[in-house]
Amino acid sequence: ELVGRRYLPLYPLAGNGAYRVVGAEFVSMEEGTGIVHIAPAFGEEDYELGQKESLPFLQPVDRTGRFTQDFSLCAGLFVKEADPKIIEDLRAKGRLFRAETYEHEYPFCWRCDTPLLYYAMDSWFIATTKEKERIIEENEAIVWHPKHVGSGRFADFLESMRDWALSRERYWGTPLPVWTCPSCGRMEVVGSRKELVEKAIDPELASTVELHRPFVDRVELRCPCGGKMRREPYVLDTWFDSGSMHTAQWHFPFENLEEFRASYPADFICEGLDQTRGWFYTLLVTGVLVHGTTPYRRVLVTGLGLDAEGQKMSKSRGNVIDPLPLADQYGADAIRWYLLSESAPWTERRLSVDGVKAARFGFLETVRNCHDFFALYAAIDGFDPQTGFIPWEKRPALDRWLGSRFSQAVEEVTSALDAYDVVRATRALEDFVDDLSNWYIRASRPRFWGSGLSEDKLSAYHTLYFVLKNLGLLLAPFTPFLAEAMWQNLRTEGDPISVHLADWPSPLFRDPVLEEQMQRVREVVELALAARNRAKIKVRQPLRTLFVLEKPGDREIPEELWRLAKEELNVLELKLVSDLSFVQVPKASPDFRRLGPRFGAKAQLLAQRIREASPDWVRDLLSHGSAPLELGEEKVLIHAEEVQVSWEPAPGFVVEEEPGGAVALDTRLDEELRALGDLRELVHRLQLLRKEAGFEVTDRIAIGYTGELREIFSRFPERVKEEVLAKELGEGELPEADHSAELEVHGKKGKVWLKRLKER
Repeated sequence: ELVGRRYLPLYPLAGNGAYRVVGAEFVSMEEGTGIVHIAPAFGEEDYELGQKESLPFLQPVDRTGRFTQDFSLCAGLFVKEADPKIIEDLRAKGRLFRAETYEHEYPFCWRCDTPLLYYAMDSWFIATTKEKERIIEENEAIVWHPKHVGSGRFADFLESMRDWALSRERYWGTPLPVWTCPSCGRMEVVGSRKELVEKAIDPELASTVELHRPFVDRVELRCPCGGKMRREPYVLDTWFDSGSMHTAQWHFPFENLEEFRASYPADFICEGLDQTRGWFYTLLVTGVLVHGTTPYRRVLVTGLGLDAEGQKMSKSRGNVIDPLPLADQYGADAIRWYLLSESAPWTERRLSVDGVKAARFGFLETVRNCHDFFALYAAIDGFDPQTGFIPWEKRPALDRWLGSRFSQAVEEVTSALDAYDVVRATRALEDFVDDLSNWYIRASRPRFWGSGLSEDKLSAYHTLYFVLKNLGLLLAPFTPFLAEAMWQNLRTEGDPISVHLADWPSPLFRDPVLEEQMQRVREVVELALAARNRAKIKVRQPLRTLFVLEKPGDREIPEELWRLAKEELNVLELKLVSDLSFVQVPKASPDFRRLGPRFGAKAQLLAQRIREASPDWVRDLLSHGSAPLELGEEKVLIHAEEVQVSWEPAPGFVVEEEPGGAVALDTRLDEELRALGDLRELVHRLQLLRKEAGFEVTDRIAIGYTGELREIFSRFPERVKEEVLAKELGEGELPEADHSAELEVHGKKGKVWLKRLKER
C-alpha cells in the first residue's frame, strides 16, 4: 500500500524524486516497523537500491566524517556528534514525535573503538563476475577438508560474487599501476619495471625508485599527446598481494618459469575458516583470472581457537591464552600435539593449559623415556647400529612383533594423513607408543641388563634402534622439535642432516598371526592382573599357577610368548585348560516358577534344602540332569531346569572373566613362594636405595646387612647380586658406606649399607 507513495522530508536536501517509498527484500516485518530510511551514499544495500530506483546521490558529509555546507545546520560537526543538535532543531520546529535511546548493531574501529561510517567513493574494480562460472567450476575440482565448507559456505560465497573493489586510499602500499593523462584522459597500465623505465620521462628515476607508494608517485610517463601522465593515487587491496602469492613468489613471468610450472597449482594449503572470504577466495580468483585454473588442489580448513570452557577468547573477558609463555613452559611440541590430537582440525578447538600439560608429561614424556632408555644402555654397551645386524626373521618373537606392529602404525598414520584425519593419526601413534613403552620395553628390560653383547641383546638393540629412528619420522609433522632431537641422536653417516629432509617411512613387514597371538597373550595378562588386583596381591609376590580358559589357537602360540606372560604376571606356571570348573564351586538356588506348581506347599522347605545342597550334589545334578534330594522321610527327584546354578571360586583361587575369556589364579602361598616374594620385595627396596644414593645404573656396589634380613640375603645371595649389580655381599656393617637405611620386608627387620665400587 505504501510503495510508490511520496512524502515530505524533514530536511529537503535533494530533489523531489528522492522522497518516495520503494520496496526492498532486505527490510523485514519481523524486526521493527517494516519501514526504514535509506541513504544511498552511506550503505552498500542502500546504494544498490538507489541505483535500481534512480534515486539522487546525496552525500553532505566529507571524508573526515563531518557535515558539509550542504547541510548548514550541522556543517563542520562529526556526524555522530550532530545527533543532539538535530533532535533539538526538530523539537523546536514541532516535528519531533519521540526521542529515545536504544541499542542496535553498529560497526566500530577495532583499533580505537570509534564509530565507523559507510562512505561511497570512486574505486577501481576487477570484473570478477565476468569469470564467475569459471571460478565456480574450478572450485568444484578442489578437494576440501571438510567437504561441506567447499560445497557450502565457500560455494555460496562464490554464487553471491561481486566485482572486486581493488583500490584503497593509503599513504603506503603496493601501487595501483595505472597512469592517467590529465590532458587527454589516456590511461596506461604498467606491467613491469622495464616497461616503467621505457615510458618514464625520467628513466633513471624509474630504474631505481622504490616501487611502493608514495615513492613511485614521483615517476611520470610521457603521453603521446605531449602531456605528463600521473599515477592514480591508490594502492591495491592487501588481499590482492596475499592472493597473488602463487605467482608473485616466483617473480613470474620474468624469471623462475620452470619453478613456477613445477609448483602450480599447489598440492595443499591450510588456513582458518574465516579465510573463505579472504585468502581462499583471493587465491582462487587471481589464479583463474591469470592462469585459467585453481592455484591449489587441496584445502584444509582449521576451526577457531576457544578457551578451555569453549568460549571465544577476548581481552574484555580476560580469557586470552598467550601461547608463547605456554611454549616456554611446556614446549611448542606439547601445544601442537594437544591441538592436533584434541579434535578434528576443522572444528573449533579449546586451548587448555591442563591439556597442554597432559600432552607434555603424558605422550611426549613417554616418547622421551623410550628414547632415553635406549640411549642410556646403547652408550654403556657401545652399540653400533651399523654393525652386527640380525635379519628380522632370525630375531625373537617379541622383536618381530614390534617390527610388525610398527609397520601397522606406519600404515595407519599414512592412511589417516592421506585423508587429513590428524586425530586418527595421533591415536595410532599413541597406541603404538603405549605398546612400545608398556609392553616391548617393559618386557625387554632384562635383555639390556646383562654384560656383553649377546645375540639376543643385539637383536633387542637393533629392533629398538630401528623403531625409534623411524618413529621420529612419523612424529615429525606433529612434534618437529622432539622428532629432530631424536633424529640427531640416532642418525648415522649417510643419513639426511635433518629428520625433515628424510623420506617418509614405509611398512617393513606384517605378521598378522604373530600380532593376533601377542594380542591374545596381552588379553590374558590383563585378565590375570585384574585377578591379582581383586585378590589384593601385589605383582612382586610370586604365585604358583595361572589357569587360562583355552581359546582356539592358544596352543599354537609359541612358548616364547607365554613365557612373557608368566614373567609379566610373576607366576611360575601357566596352564591352558578346557574349563575352569575344577577351581570353582557350584551353588544352587531354587527356581520357584518351576518348583511351585509341582510341589505346592512343600516348595519353601524344598527350596531351603536346595540352598543347603553340597557342591557334589550340584555337580551330580548338572552331570545327570536330575538328582534326588531328601525331604523329611521321602526322597524327591529334582530336575536341573528347576534349579539355578552359580559358580564361585574355590578357596585359594580367584577367577576373572570377560566376554570370550577367563582365567583363574592360584593365590595359595607356600613357603617357597613366600621366600621368593621376600626376595622380590628386598630387590625392589635395594633398587630404590640405589636411586636415593645417586648411583648410576652401571655402578657396581657392595652391600652389608644385619638383623632378620640375613634370612633373605643368605638364601638368595647370587640372585640379589645379579639383580642389584652387587659385586660384594656380606653380613655386618659396611665401612665408609655411601648410603644406609633401616628396612622391613614382610615383617623381617634389619639394616643395610650400600657402597659404590670403583670397578664398573
